[in-house]
Amino acid sequence: MASPPTAPFSAPVAPEKLVGFDRAAWFYDALAALVFGTSQQAAQRAALRGLPGGAPHVLILGGGTGWVLSEVLRRAPAATVLYLEASPRMLARARARLVREHPQAVGRVEFRHGTQAALQPAERFGAIITFFVLDCVPLADLEAAVAQLRAAQGPGAPWLVADFRPARRGWRHWLLQLMYTFFRFTTGLRAQEMPDLRTALDRLGLVAGHPQLFFGGAIEALIFMENPATAQP
Repeated sequence: MASPPTAPFSAPVAPEKLVGFDRAAWFYDALAALVFGTSQQAAQRAALRGLPGGAPHVLILGGGTGWVLSEVLRRAPAATVLYLEASPRMLARARARLVREHPQAVGRVEFRHGTQAALQPAERFGAIITFFVLDCVPLADLEAAVAQLRAAQGPGAPWLVADFRPARRGWRHWLLQLMYTFFRFTTGLRAQEMPDLRTALDRLGLVAGHPQLFFGGAIEALIFMENPATAQP
């Protein structure tokens, strides 16, 4: 019997040891479903409405165990994808899921261990997807992180975001504090608070359409495009 196809798996580009959410890989999806039900997936589906048609070259940063990769390939079957993830265990699960659910697309997906720092200078993408990952970047590192991603954004490419909304008070604030505390102890997460992603991307010349809110307004889906007023001629 022939062996199943395998997807390419790039060696780590960044020199530091990256483990990401390795210790949470086995329970992360179940925990998210227990706490948020279908709200996170609903937000991601809403953002994916901005995915270009045809055969876009897509960057998925921090895709976890691979659910979003399956959604991208379902909506854009001819897409090529760079799947960039800091957790080797998450990468392994996403790779196995691809082989199981979309074997015909195995040759068009590259799995790379790393963060946005592992992007090559000449790489450009027709869509950038950051779902529930920029909230893991410490505030001191956010400006550099989004600038690296912006440099990889091709002309006219959408930047699709699904994430939590910042909150300074009320139940959403305490929910965020609980999550950051939990993942700091279970995974060593360095980030301590939710960044203002709208402001960070606005500074890079991007503008978001009307947000779609989920889970009582705690989660939002956004599609960022280059602001015509600041676009280079």
